[in-house]
Amino acid sequence: MSARLPVAVGTASPPSQSAESVAVAPMVGRAYRTRSRAAKIALVPTIAIMLGFYYASISWTVYISMTRSFLLPIYKFAGAAQYERLFATPRWHVAYSNMFLFGVLDIIGTLGLGVLLAVLLDRAVRFEGLFRTIMLYPLSISFIVTGLTWQWVLSPTIGVQHFVRDLGWDGFVFDWITQPDRAIYTLAFAGVWHQSGLIMAIMLAGLRGVDREIWRAARIEGIPTWRTYISIVLPMLRPLIVTCLVLIAIAVVRSYDLVVAMTNGGPGFSSDLPGKFVVDFEFERANIGQASAAATVMLGSMLAVISPYLYFELARKNR
Repeated sequence: MSARLPVAVGTASPPSQSAESVAVAPMVGRAYRTRSRAAKIALVPTIAIMLGFYYASISWTVYISMTRSFLLPIYKFAGAAQYERLFATPRWHVAYSNMFLFGVLDIIGTLGLGVLLAVLLDRAVRFEGLFRTIMLYPLSISFIVTGLTWQWVLSPTIGVQHFVRDLGWDGFVFDWITQPDRAIYTLAFAGVWHQSGLIMAIMLAGLRGVDREIWRAARIEGIPTWRTYISIVLPMLRPLIVTCLVLIAIAVVRSYDLVVAMTNGGPGFSSDLPGKFVVDFEFERANIGQASAAATVMLGSMLAVISPYLYFELARKNR
């Protein structure tokens, strides 16, 4: 009888690596490197266009703003002469101050209304599809059409004031669009109407991605619905909220078509904004140096808005 060797129960020898896996590994690595190289090559035209047209144009504008260019570019460096003239222009102070007032009103109104609409739709209201379509409709039209529409609605001769007076209230007055100290508020109202649908769509997508277990746990703990939104759900959507803030702020800085279509910067220059200031000095007054200086200040304002967001996001990722 042959002797049997004892076998240890529950032990197994490690599987040996097959020859096929050893041969396949270099092929997988080469395929990955090939795809990565192809992706980089595909990005070359985009990078070239960005460098050649976008960043080169920005650099040229910044340099022209430090020359004495007027009708035609003059490439002789002149320091901050254009900026001194710019900040000595009363119209620029009005336009730049309006940008901050318009921005605060537009950001608060658009973000507040967009979040509120998203929360209401998140509660599974009836006819949600119809309601969402109505709120997204302003995005399908341009700011030019929006401005013209609200110009007609707010006009004292054909708009709300005329309509209410025809009903018998002869003393009703709603002529904000013709008042120098109130015209900027009508621009903010039209901006909120145009952009709140976009914020609603972004925030609704975020709300629909929240885990349902969070709501179940909140109901078990007896937390009211409004408190759950404020203390739990919306803080979880902080990146989306910051993104919405950046989008609205960028739209505020570069606002032009809404102003032109609705008030044309008037009455006088009371509702002027930096975007219209730049275009007027560039094409109507043919003052390329002054327009470039104003555009550079606008660029600095935009960077001042975006930089804190980028800083905090990078700091959060590093942590």
